[in-house]
Amino acid sequence: MAETTTNEFETRLERSKEILEMLMNPQITMSESVAAYAEGMRLLGEAQEMLEKAQLHVEEIKSRVSH
Repeated sequence: MAETTTNEFETRLERSKEILEMLMNPQITMSESVAAYAEGMRLLGEAQEMLEKAQLHVEEIKSRVSH
């Protein structure tokens, strides 16, 4: 399960990097830019949520170990 989560996280980051490259292309249209930006923000939000969940999990483990 952890490996799947890691792969999902990495996939979101890689796609976000691709989107950033697309947005730097001067040939991209305004509508393509807006759609790419929306997708990128969604992916980064999901990745941030995954990080926060992982951090909470680590804190729970630390709490159990220290008691």
